[in-house]
Amino acid sequence: MLLKTLIAVVFLAMVTSLAAGVGFLLHDDSRSRRLLVSLKIRVGLAALLIALLFYGFYIGNLGA
Repeated sequence: MLLKTLIAVVFLAMVTSLAAGVGFLLHDDSRSRRLLVSLKIRVGLAALLIALLFYGFYIGNLGA
């Protein structure tokens, strides 16, 4: 149960980072680095999400 909750939290953090990135893209000037930081965070969260999913399937918590 904890693994599924952690996966949901990481996914919601990715969606939040995506929304922040869109906001930075629309409102910041070209010298702002907030969009790049948002992308780095999103890539890190995606890697964590994939690792959690692989782990969940490996130990059998997410399989059928």
